[in-house]
Amino acid sequence: MIPVTSLRGARVALFGLGGSGLATARALVAGGAVVTAWDDNAESVAKAAAEGIGTGDLRHADWSEFAALILSPGVPLTDPTPHWTVDLARSAGVEVIGDIELFSRERRALAPEAPLIAITGTNGKSTTTALIGHILSASGRDTQLGGNIGTAVLTLDPPAKDRFYVVECSSYQIDLSPSLEPTAGILLNLTPDHIDRHGTMEHYAAVKERLVAASHTAIIGVDDAWCEASADRVALAGRPVVRIARHRSLGDGYYAQDASVLRAEAGLAEVFADLSGIATLRGSHNGQNAAAAIAACLAVGVSKAEILSGLASFPGLKHRMQPVATLRDITFVNDSKATNAEAAAPALSSFERIYWIAGGVPKEGGIASLAPYFSRIAKAYLIGRAAEDFAATLGDVVPFEPSQTLEKAVADAAADAARDGLPAAVLLSPACASFDQYKNFEMRGDAFVAHVAALPGVTMLV
Repeated sequence: MIPVTSLRGARVALFGLGGSGLATARALVAGGAVVTAWDDNAESVAKAAAEGIGTGDLRHADWSEFAALILSPGVPLTDPTPHWTVDLARSAGVEVIGDIELFSRERRALAPEAPLIAITGTNGKSTTTALIGHILSASGRDTQLGGNIGTAVLTLDPPAKDRFYVVECSSYQIDLSPSLEPTAGILLNLTPDHIDRHGTMEHYAAVKERLVAASHTAIIGVDDAWCEASADRVALAGRPVVRIARHRSLGDGYYAQDASVLRAEAGLAEVFADLSGIATLRGSHNGQNAAAAIAACLAVGVSKAEILSGLASFPGLKHRMQPVATLRDITFVNDSKATNAEAAAPALSSFERIYWIAGGVPKEGGIASLAPYFSRIAKAYLIGRAAEDFAATLGDVVPFEPSQTLEKAVADAAADAARDGLPAAVLLSPACASFDQYKNFEMRGDAFVAHVAALPGVTMLV
């Protein structure tokens, strides 16, 4: 835990007692703050109170006594309307911040030289975060990994001079972190997302840009116009900028080409890393993730040899194009995190012959946008609520069968791939939410792995 000493002795309001909120409350208490915590969920409030954390309905609090409102990132700060606690705090002149900001203040107070790599973007954040964390830890460095990737940042070990932090940041967290100042900040890409919480794409992009604008080294993907404009603005402001790309070559920076990451300087490019033999970094999207990781690790003093070794041994991230088993020339791939068509596209573009398991609760637009990849699909196995709609889209172009359940789809796909006798992937990349059959995409992915493990003759990789 990182005790929050920057608010020692101060009265603090906290709203949101989910996983990160409760961790934040504990860290505030450990640092000596006087906390009044609240949540709309009575069970969450009771759990906090049972741990000795001060609780109270913030609607009836005296806000003039509070030094800060600590807001959980899932609570609206701006759109569609600010949460009522935000209105009360602003009316009383109380700052509104989050757990990443508290971490930033502790780092600045205890060990400002502790390297911090912060990662944001619409897609690829978690894989890039995990990849950087792996490279650092594989090189023997004391590495702390947290943030939006699932480990609350204040549960990490306290800042120390030679302790490296790798922190994934959502736009909500950045919005609540005015003094975040990474050693290396990464903005991977921007596509419309969370507009219901930011109001406009312009505001969403501006929030994301804050992370790199305050970084000692800004690493920015320039494949989309929003990020390209951010890179230009940050460079004009005098910050060192390293540009990375997935779909274009660069005169300066790092970019993916085929199965390699190239480093370019003054118009001359050379291969920095060959990813062709790394199954967990398959696809151009992972080329961009690797480019970002390379640039960030170099910025904090990691050698090329250490980086290449870490890339080669990267185990991948669960549920994200994760190779889980093999059977002769068949690879079974868990991409359960692909909960819409856009998220499924990278996996479909990464394999030449695919037995595709898809379906669940469909998103708007279905899978029509995936038509450019249909030629790669030997057969589709449709599950859940989306099966009928997906069948209509596939039509006469892609052979399919309505498997309905994931267990049957795995068995059918494995049998068909084995009869085919060609190198292939049995790919779970559902392009759907999981909620008709599973509580979340993690449970769906775990079920896929269990069904694959039950097949005769498979060699498990996880």
